[in-house]
Amino acid sequence: MNHSDTLHFEPEPKPEAAAGPGEFTIAAIGLEHGHINNMCAKLKQAGAEVKWVYDPDTEKVKAFQEKFPQVQAASSKAEILEDEEVQLVAAAPITSERGDLGLEVQDAGKHFFTAKAPFTTMEQLERARVKTAETGLKWAVNYSERVSVESAVFAEQIINKGAVGRVVQVIGTGPHRLNAPARPEWFFKKDQYGGILCDIGSHQIEQFLTFTGARDAKVQASRTANYTNKDYPEMEDFGDATLTGDNGAGSYFRVDWLTPDGLRSWGDGRTIILGTEGFIELRKNIDITNDENGEHLFLVNQAGEKHYSLAGKVGFPYYHNLILDCLEHTERAMTQAHAFKAAELCLTAQEKAVRME
Repeated sequence: MNHSDTLHFEPEPKPEAAAGPGEFTIAAIGLEHGHINNMCAKLKQAGAEVKWVYDPDTEKVKAFQEKFPQVQAASSKAEILEDEEVQLVAAAPITSERGDLGLEVQDAGKHFFTAKAPFTTMEQLERARVKTAETGLKWAVNYSERVSVESAVFAEQIINKGAVGRVVQVIGTGPHRLNAPARPEWFFKKDQYGGILCDIGSHQIEQFLTFTGARDAKVQASRTANYTNKDYPEMEDFGDATLTGDNGAGSYFRVDWLTPDGLRSWGDGRTIILGTEGFIELRKNIDITNDENGEHLFLVNQAGEKHYSLAGKVGFPYYHNLILDCLEHTERAMTQAHAFKAAELCLTAQEKAVRME
């Protein structure tokens, strides 16, 4: 279907709750990254009930319970893993610990939903592939810069309707504000956070695969650097990579921790999607110098130009679909192969990266 001759697209209807009271129970384990709050909130909005939380740090648990007052504090991981009511565990521990936790969760017969990046080594990824094949359970990854961004959700919808023809290239920028004093110690240890391309680069690679429809890709080149954070020698504050998909589509992306304090957002995340019949630009978090915040999509195709302001208009179907996938053994939200391929490619980019100074 090719609709590059029109600029008028409407968001698909927001999904209703995927589960009723008591039909889908989840728990949170590992509160090292703030993404756990968004993960649980989005699943709750989609119909899940958050029953338990566990982290060794009781202060983190208290902060979580302030956001989710109905949640009980578990005395141990085992208390959650032994609870037969719990169907899925959402997790955001230290990045290097996510793989082993996922194995424990699936061994307990539960689906696993992890913050990105899901792994820091290829060995962890391969163990996860074996375990999911053995159990048939989900090992879902919260690639939030696509699945939790309404402009990105809408971009996928109109790409699938042929708004820009065949997608041949995706250019992504993923700048972040560092705010080093507020970061935990592990954030600056490479064996624990995995490197910048493994970490925030995972978002860029996942959206490249999604928007182009590629099932695999080759990392043609990648680079990392630590330009401004010499007090943290294992820190990488810049990274970029070039990839070619198995369908001929290309990608270049740049990620960094160099956002200046003068920006009113944590980062000016943008994506440019080039098709054979037009292009799309996403301004995810902010439209600089304008009063409006993020969630902007700019479409140019054979019919002309159009700006969409999408905040509150699209919703987040990934979380609704993830619940259905767990309940019905489907792959509506994201295929397991896709989730793992994005993880594999970001690990490959990290391994191949040339270090710049």
